[in-house]
Amino acid sequence: MKKVILAISLLVAGSAVAAPPAPFYRWASKLNGFITCAQTSPGSGWVLASPTPYRDAGCRTPY
Repeated sequence: MKKVILAISLLVAGSAVAAPPAPFYRWASKLNGFITCAQTSPGSGWVLASPTPYRDAGCRTPY
């Protein structure tokens, strides 16, 4: 039983490590046009400024 639990634990941990990070996107403020880079929308006052996904938090390296 312990071996089964250990095997399942290693399988779950290994699959989490292999998962790629979520992409970043450029978001624009509806209020003043300020651009930010985030993985998810910063809130209801923001719109997607560019549909291009980026690898880094500075939105400099596209996928």
